[in-house]
Amino acid sequence: MSENLSQLVEFSVQIAWEYLERSGELGDAAETGHFLSQTIEQMVQQGVRSPLLLSNRAIDAYRRHRGVRLAS
Repeated sequence: MSENLSQLVEFSVQIAWEYLERSGELGDAAETGHFLSQTIEQMVQQGVRSPLLLSNRAIDAYRRHRGVRLAS
């Protein structure tokens, strides 16, 4: 991944992380960081380049993931 795309991923993860932290939805730090990074990297590989879109979609995916995990 190029430097610019790595910075895009890092910035988008930071936005999502800070939102989840402020909202009290942040789970295990290592697991959350891994999940957000993987989710955002996949979207970047699909051509998504908007940091806000990436972070918002990652937050939604994280909430679904946590909901499924908590329900199990």
